[in-house]
Amino acid sequence: MARKRIVAGNWKMNKSLEESQALITEIRGMVRDEHRGQSKVVLFPTFLAIPSATRLLEGTGIGLGAQNCHWEESGAYTGELSASMLQRVGAQYVLVGHSERRQYFGETNETCAQKIKSVIRQGMTAVYCVGETLSQREDKSFFAVIEKQISEGLFGLDRKEFGQVVIAYEPVWAIGTGLNASPSQAEEIHAHIRRLVAHQYSQEIADDTSILYGGSVKPDNAQELFMCPNIDGGLIGGASLKARDFIDIAKALR
Repeated sequence: MARKRIVAGNWKMNKSLEESQALITEIRGMVRDEHRGQSKVVLFPTFLAIPSATRLLEGTGIGLGAQNCHWEESGAYTGELSASMLQRVGAQYVLVGHSERRQYFGETNETCAQKIKSVIRQGMTAVYCVGETLSQREDKSFFAVIEKQISEGLFGLDRKEFGQVVIAYEPVWAIGTGLNASPSQAEEIHAHIRRLVAHQYSQEIADDTSILYGGSVKPDNAQELFMCPNIDGGLIGGASLKARDFIDIAKALR
């Protein structure tokens, strides 16, 4: 089975409900009129927009995801949403372990592993984010950092469960900074991640695993990144808030 090619837009804490509906409608039309590739387009709006996004995206083939979830099914967790709640309003994907969640909300590899299990139990796909900081890049510890994030976050899954995981490599130093890893830097980490998966599971499973790049991806650098053999698409931040830029990035993934 060939691995999926995916371009996903993480809107973070942006866009009101009305603005989200307008942007979804615009993207929906552009995908219909312009997107001719085999790649999958996925949107991650705010929680507030998910129910209406479900209706707006019905029958379009565009995927819909949530930016976070709690690992428990229910309970005294004020302000949280469970994976089952998200699944029931139409989410098909859930982001887990984004560097902003790790930095600002204390998420760890262990809590990410719990969330991933919860997402998979609901039949959704977990998009697990990993990446090193600038200091870790500079002190050459980034391979070990990535290996720890992958092993502690994912390797408690069995082979079947792992089939419901997409990995997103996002160097922390490139998120929202305007900097981005060079294609060779990104490819090096993507290949390393695929080797880790092959060692833990099998080469076949590694070859079927989608690994996305995220970190200041723009229309003018997307094609060069997406040409790398181990980069299967992108997790797009700021550029996903502009329909034209986002669709041009999606069109760069053939």
